[in-house]
Amino acid sequence: MEKRIAILGIIIEDLESAMPVNDLLHEYREYIIGRMGMPYKEKNLSVISVVLDAPNEVISALSGKLGMVAGVSSKAVYSKR
Repeated sequence: MEKRIAILGIIIEDLESAMPVNDLLHEYREYIIGRMGMPYKEKNLSVISVVLDAPNEVISALSGKLGMVAGVSSKAVYSKR
């Protein structure tokens, strides 16, 4: 399977959902190049960006699983190569 670089943007609006998000990221740790998380206290949410080097199917699966967690939105942006 061909690997691609992607950025996964995650917004956590329900802070109770932080643990399931971290569990999923841990499950996919072999594909993660790096991550940055920022709490936005004024809006009571958190924003996480994750850089992945993985096959399309893996990136889509992770994004889909994250989107199924209550209070969590995620979107992937892929490199062209």
